[in-house]
Amino acid sequence: MDFQLTDDQRALRAGMRELLERRFPRTRLRAVVDGDAERGAELDRALWRELGAAGLFALRVPESAGGVGLGLPEAVLAFEEAGRALLPGPLVATELAAGLSGALAAGAVQGETVVTALDEEGAQVPVEHLASADAVLALGSTAVELIPAAEVARPAQPIRSVDPATPLHRTAPPRTRQDQAGPGRSGIAARLRREAALLTAAQQLGSASRTVELAVDHAKRRTQFGRPIGAFQAVQHLCAQMLVRAESSRSVVYAAAVTEDPGDIAAAKLLADEAAVHNARDCLQVHGGMGFTWEADVHLHLKRAWVRAGQWQCAAAAEEELAAGLVSTVETCL
Repeated sequence: MDFQLTDDQRALRAGMRELLERRFPRTRLRAVVDGDAERGAELDRALWRELGAAGLFALRVPESAGGVGLGLPEAVLAFEEAGRALLPGPLVATELAAGLSGALAAGAVQGETVVTALDEEGAQVPVEHLASADAVLALGSTAVELIPAAEVARPAQPIRSVDPATPLHRTAPPRTRQDQAGPGRSGIAARLRREAALLTAAQQLGSASRTVELAVDHAKRRTQFGRPIGAFQAVQHLCAQMLVRAESSRSVVYAAAVTEDPGDIAAAKLLADEAAVHNARDCLQVHGGMGFTWEADVHLHLKRAWVRAGQWQCAAAAEEELAAGLVSTVETCL
């Protein structure tokens, strides 16, 4: 079996990277985090519509419904590039909403509607970009519903976010509406949660890969004692460990996109979170004292990785999923 990317998949990844380099370069990222906090939290609607026009949110929507008609592996490749560029915004929730029905979902497909998510089972997890959202993807124990953001925003309270490009709000889930599961929708909430965890893992993978590049580039340029610091074994070991983490998580994330198995997705989220957080920390170490300054981009990857690690499937939840799978396998063998 050939596990290499197809030519079309490589073209999709290259096109997404080119789009983001053109429309969301480092200068734009720095403008978001360095500018006024209130203005920086606002999403770039023009960029959001361009992402919709490029098909980011419609990758898995059937062609008969105006989408691209691809699958989860292709969505993972696109979201990996978004994570690499630290593209802000509720990308995962908008992509999930585009696969539903209704006017709000149709707007999500085109990038006209910004959708954030509120998970009743993860009620303690803050809602991201609520002030910029048009709709909220509300996930109950079984039901799924797209509701206007105004209904959720009224009782919401802003909370301090470690990531300056990810504003967060705390709010209560609309339980009275969530308990009304429609016919044939009992499994959709669980499926969307799994897909959200995998797409978030893909973003973490992109960030982990990017910090490897940042560390290696700095190690080549920065000189100490008359030679590049990359010539020193301690720095080489750090960079090698970062590469191993990134490539190990890449294998698992790509495999989970093909199998869509809950255990594989849990493993992908667990490894990708670890790779993103630890790679950002090691990248900071390679940069030395400069890495602790606001001017360096390393801290932005670390802070975004911290936020994503708590979204959709945290480490404890992923470990519980994997443990349950192992117990089930042992019981079956017995």
